[in-house]
Amino acid sequence: MTLATAMTRSGRKAPPGGRGGGRRRRDGATWFLVLPALLPILILSVGPLLYGIALAFTDAQSGRTRSTQWIGTLNFQDLLHDTLFWDSFRIGLLWAVGVTVPQFVLALGLALLLNANLRMRWLARALAIIPWAMPEVVVGIMWRLVYNPDAGILNETIRDLGLGDGRDWLTGLATALPAVILVGIWAGMPQTTVALLAGLQNTPHELHEAAALDGAGAWRRFRTVTWPAIRPVALAISALNFIWNFNSFALVYVLTSGGPGGRTRLPMLFAYEEAFRYGQFGYAAAMGCVMVAVISVLLALFLVGRLRGGDDT
Repeated sequence: MTLATAMTRSGRKAPPGGRGGGRRRRDGATWFLVLPALLPILILSVGPLLYGIALAFTDAQSGRTRSTQWIGTLNFQDLLHDTLFWDSFRIGLLWAVGVTVPQFVLALGLALLLNANLRMRWLARALAIIPWAMPEVVVGIMWRLVYNPDAGILNETIRDLGLGDGRDWLTGLATALPAVILVGIWAGMPQTTVALLAGLQNTPHELHEAAALDGAGAWRRFRTVTWPAIRPVALAISALNFIWNFNSFALVYVLTSGGPGGRTRLPMLFAYEEAFRYGQFGYAAAMGCVMVAVISVLLALFLVGRLRGGDDT
């Protein structure tokens, strides 16, 4: 019988160095080690989020001498009737889906190719992640040059092939959003490819060999062996890509600044203009709260549906 147990049974309090004291010391050491990682999250993420939520219930505007008043849900009531905001929200959903779905399909095909036993595979893998290493501003400037109506490589190629005189891709009402979506797909493919490639490399090779010995073809091996193995990775990266794409700002801002005629004005661009062009900080904060709430609900429905589908299989 230990001293701590004996003293506890006799009705006296165990000394600080007993079992309870050791657990408290371990908990304190754990928090001491975790705190440096939590502080940046609390200061740079949680803090601004809470401040933004509070700001959404005020009439905060630019100007040092203007006082801020609490106005309750007035900003949210105005948002319900703001057709420009809901148009930007619709464009944001089209952009997010239009980028995320083709991005995943193309990245999956590229990951399968890079996972094959090919010569110079290391070089292909290095080239595949080049867009990932480029800042979004640089990507936007580069693709503006590609889409340039007078000397851009795209229009020059069209002229050389005799397919016409080309067009101004980023200022045409019908072509601006598809042109920007194409850039988003190209810029976001590397991280999706890397994630899926990691999942493919963790798939046991013995399962493929066993399926091949059973006479399974390439498609059947992918459906019964490869896809179940990478499905959790695919679910996670698709959800993250949807969030990242919906919250895109820099790439579209450099390419079109939301034009022409608001055809590429994503919700983040709309909120940015309200806050920093027109000085309506409270109204812009309310937009941010609505975007977070709606995307959280959509993402939760997506995840629940995919997880239920996985349970059924």
